[in-house]
Parts: sequence; structure tokens; C-alpha cells
Amino acid sequence: MSGPADSPFSGTFREVDHPPLKGEGRTANGGPGWGGSHAANAEALPPPPGPLTRSDLPPPGGGEVLLSIENVSLSFGGIKALTEVSFDVAAGEIRAIIGPNGAGKTSMLNVINGFYHPRQGRITFKGRTRPAMRPYEAARGGIARTFQNVALFRGMSVLDNIMAGRTLRMSSGFFWQIVRFGPALAEEVAHRRKVEDIIDFLEIPHIRKIPVGRLPYGLQKRVELARALAMEPDLLLLDEPMAGMNLEEKEDMSRYILDINREFGTTIALIEHDMGVVMDLSDRVVVLDYGRKIADGTPDEVKRDTKVIDAYLGVAR
Repeated sequence: MSGPADSPFSGTFREVDHPPLKGEGRTANGGPGWGGSHAANAEALPPPPGPLTRSDLPPPGGGEVLLSIENVSLSFGGIKALTEVSFDVAAGEIRAIIGPNGAGKTSMLNVINGFYHPRQGRITFKGRTRPAMRPYEAARGGIARTFQNVALFRGMSVLDNIMAGRTLRMSSGFFWQIVRFGPALAEEVAHRRKVEDIIDFLEIPHIRKIPVGRLPYGLQKRVELARALAMEPDLLLLDEPMAGMNLEEKEDMSRYILDINREFGTTIALIEHDMGVVMDLSDRVVVLDYGRKIADGTPDEVKRDTKVIDAYLGVAR
């Protein structure tokens, strides 16, 4: 894809690797999936004829609205972070939120998962209009999140960090978890199996016992994604998942995002500054500028919108 000659997005679009089909092996001895098994004698399918982008994939199924944002406004004293912003996220899609620095993108994610409470507006998730809630309530409701700056337990191993994402799905009491006996032990084994599947899916078994603080930044971002996946969310919020990555790491992360969306059916809303990644991965894009929505549509529609081009080029108001 390419934009108009005067577009800030012109020439930046890059194809991402083809996400493996469900059941397709990543290696010669069979590829793991989330909750799947390792087929020792499975044969790897032949590689596809070429790289695949989001536009080549089937459209998201259902078309039902999973999340609806209606006239949301947020302010800090006299500073308006968001002003009457409205958009929706359909079940099964990858929805991008973009805009220049300071546009209100992260504030919007913070509103969605309960870190901030909007001054006005309505948020409907899974058909239920919710009151103000705390982040742990949003997590229980099926919303998982990654952050701009990696928020991991640096002294804990990769495995233990990801296991932390299973906490909300554990039902054993505190005492049984301490003694690790009876039902608590059986529950931990079951959750550990889920985590091991995620580790295999994201291709990080070689670092599973390493403390997170010793890992390079790109791998830390992958571990944070794994922890969010461990919650098995209905809606996954990704705040600049490619930040600080080199080209190869971005291509890997793009492939994982497509895999998560296509194979697991996870709905994804992401913030990203790499316009090539945004245009390749997203089904729809909403654009914010100075806390207001200035465009909403498909990647092709958005990249040709004059308001979007003006915002990124810094045209005088």
C-alpha cells in the first residue's frame, strides 16, 4: 500500500510475516498453540507463497460491537485530555487508535480499563453499560492491558511473571495456595500448563527461567504480552507494543498480534506510532488530535484524510 505523495504515511507501509494457520507447525516437530498440544510427529506445512498483511485475511466475524465509547470527556483541572470522543470496537477486529504525541491515546486506554474515570460519557462493554470501575474490575470483566513502559516484576522469572496473569482465574483459598496441596496443587498444575502453552506460542521457552530484568527490551515486551494473554481476555489493549523495537522485532510482534487475533479470536485495540504497522494490521483506525476525534474508518480511508495528514504534518491551526 502507498499513500498520496503529500501524505506523511507515504512509503512507510511494510508487509508482515504470514501468521501460521491453526494447526500449522512452527517447527518440524509440530507447533504449539494456546491450549493446544505438541504433536511430536506432526509435519510442518509448506511455507506460504509470500508475506501476508491484514488486508489479505478474512474480515472479523460477527460484526457485533464489543466495546462502545460514547461522548467521553476527560479533564485534569483545566486541561482537557479528551473531548466528546465516540467510537466502537467490533468483536474479533484489530482496532487502532493513532494520533500525534499528546493526542489523548493513552488517556483513552486508561478510561477503557478503569485507570481514569471520565467526566462525562458512557462506556458499554459486552452489551453492558458500566459505571465507573477500578482496573481489577475491568480485568475480571475480560479486559487485559500492556503498557508503554514495560510493567513487569523485574526480579521474577519469565514463567512467574506470566503466571501472575492467571491469578484472577485461580479459585483456591490463600491457605491452600501456601501449602500447595490437594485442590490448590491440581489447580496450579492446570494453570501452569496454560502458561507453558503461551510460552511456546510466543517462542520464548529458552528464557522461561531467566529473571525479566536481565532480558533485552524487545523480549520484555513479549513477556508482557504473554502475561496479558494468560488472562484469556475478550479485549486486549496494547499501548505502543512496538516501541523501542528494531525492524526484526517489530515484524515478530506483528506476526504474534495477527496470530492472537486470527487463531484465538481475541479482539485487539492498539496504540502505535509506526504507521506501517498500523496500516498493515488494523481493520479500522480512529484518529485523535488534541483530545478530539478527527477521523475514523478503514486504513485506506484514514491515510487519505486531509485532517489526518494536517495533524501529522503540523499544519498551522
